[in-house]
Amino acid sequence: MWRELLPVGRHPGTGGYRRYAWTPADAECRAWFRQQASARGLAYEVDRNGNQWAWAGDPAAGDAVVTGSHLDSVPDGGAFDGPLGVVSAFAALDELRARNVQLTRPLGIVNFGDEEGARFGLACVGSRLTAGRLTREQAHRLTDGDGITLPKAMEAAGYDPDAIGPDPERLARIGAFVELHVEQGRALDVTGDRVGVASAIWPHGRWRFDFRGEANHAGTTRLADRRDPMLPYAETVLAARREARLAGAVATFGKIAVEPNGVNAIPALVRGWLDSRAPEQGTLDTVIEGIEAAAREHAVAHGVGLEVTRESFTPVVEFDHALRDELARILGKEAGLKVPVLGTGAGHDAGILAGAVPTAMLFVRNPTGVSHSPAERAEEDDCVAGVLALADVLEGLACR
Repeated sequence: MWRELLPVGRHPGTGGYRRYAWTPADAECRAWFRQQASARGLAYEVDRNGNQWAWAGDPAAGDAVVTGSHLDSVPDGGAFDGPLGVVSAFAALDELRARNVQLTRPLGIVNFGDEEGARFGLACVGSRLTAGRLTREQAHRLTDGDGITLPKAMEAAGYDPDAIGPDPERLARIGAFVELHVEQGRALDVTGDRVGVASAIWPHGRWRFDFRGEANHAGTTRLADRRDPMLPYAETVLAARREARLAGAVATFGKIAVEPNGVNAIPALVRGWLDSRAPEQGTLDTVIEGIEAAAREHAVAHGVGLEVTRESFTPVVEFDHALRDELARILGKEAGLKVPVLGTGAGHDAGILAGAVPTAMLFVRNPTGVSHSPAERAEEDDCVAGVLALADVLEGLACR
């Protein structure tokens, strides 16, 4: 399975993946998912929001156990973030069948659409729509960098954008959702454990900073006469690093758009997107307030206007304690060891669903801690350990 999926959407120059929502690369990933479902005789369906489902047993029976993740990527992302969870889900089902265990609850495998938000700027669109965390009207206003709206992109891919929206009936059928994911950090590598259980997802969000100055000639305009928005933007980037370091949080300006974007032109507009995350809500609030205050101070000093817009936000997500403890018990019993429980600063579909169904996560060791990069990796032995751990969990939850 891994070899089949590996070349899909891979950029020959960077070696990274560009599997964006509702593009040809996305369509290839979706076709791969359907083929895997068909090869195992699973019932296949696509829900109203474009999420793919494969079922062993009748989902209408309710109290289903679901596992899976996503197949899309960030720009030039790695091979493991998302796909490892989907591949491992199919492999874990194969393992259960090899064990000749009998399912007592329906078992589902899911590929949530547009988890990374690389194309339309909002993460976890498929799961947000399903959970009612994103309305149809809000989704219809999403636009990519080329001005193509989400409805147009869905139509071009053969899906009905007017059908999207909350899906409480589907969520009511799910008794537990367990998402396996490569760890986006080095906590497991430090402890020497191959697999861990997630405790919570840090509160996190995305903010857009629009610095508006005055376009002018780079060669003829005196420094004293300039209203250059690049200067307060650069100072704000440094302020973000400072505020995050002081608070024990993280803050990153990872995307920028400049107008008119000419080498010999002073910009009229510099638009930067901030991603910030912290262990606690109060800490995150302090960091954002500090960054915005610094940005406004620098903007005034350079005669530049500033608008700050919060584009998305997810509060702290505590995974279901009973389910989390059950996973630790199952894995501890099988391995005879205490299973590490760790938090994460990365968002996931499991975090979006946590408010509607009991959810939990498994992490597979990442030896470098690198993620959202072509250098992201996990050793094959650790991936196999993840599959076996997921199979143990599914057996404990769906075969009792």
